[in-house]
Amino acid sequence: GARGGGGGAPPPGPGGAGAAGGRRPGPRRAPPPPAPARVPAARRSLMQIFAAGMGAAFLLAGVGGFIPGITSDYDKLAFIGTDSQARLLGLFEVSVVHNIVHLLFGVGLLAAARYTSARAYLFGGGIIYLALTVFGFVIDRNSDVNFVPVNSNDNYLHLGLSLALLVLGAVGLRAARAASPAGG
Repeated sequence: GARGGGGGAPPPGPGGAGAAGGRRPGPRRAPPPPAPARVPAARRSLMQIFAAGMGAAFLLAGVGGFIPGITSDYDKLAFIGTDSQARLLGLFEVSVVHNIVHLLFGVGLLAAARYTSARAYLFGGGIIYLALTVFGFVIDRNSDVNFVPVNSNDNYLHLGLSLALLVLGAVGLRAARAASPAGG
């Protein structure tokens, strides 16, 4: 019978045929072990872990830019440009637009779902932040061109972020190549 989870008729006994009624005399078979309640998620690559970490950091910075106390002079937070006098952690000039950029870079949390997305996020983000660093160093920070806005502290932070994104991408790429069947 179908009882016992084995399916089909039981194997014949020593006499060649099963007992009457399709049951085999003797001890009962143990039921199969229950299936796991949840299949464990696939192991994440370093690239994906790095993208998730950077995405979380940007998300925290974006949210923090809207919280008085984490952002000093919060009452002077402007929508865009140099009119904003608010500073994240008392150091980094922010505006509503600047905070939204940080929130958007939180997409790294979503990008981390796939290796290729995580790689594009880390390398693409590194290039974007490198461009923002150059922008911050060459513009007149008191002009309307400084729409983000950025100050010296932002410039050095953006340089560090661009290098971190690019280095983490390179380390993740190297780890993936080392782990590939070809070995490199």
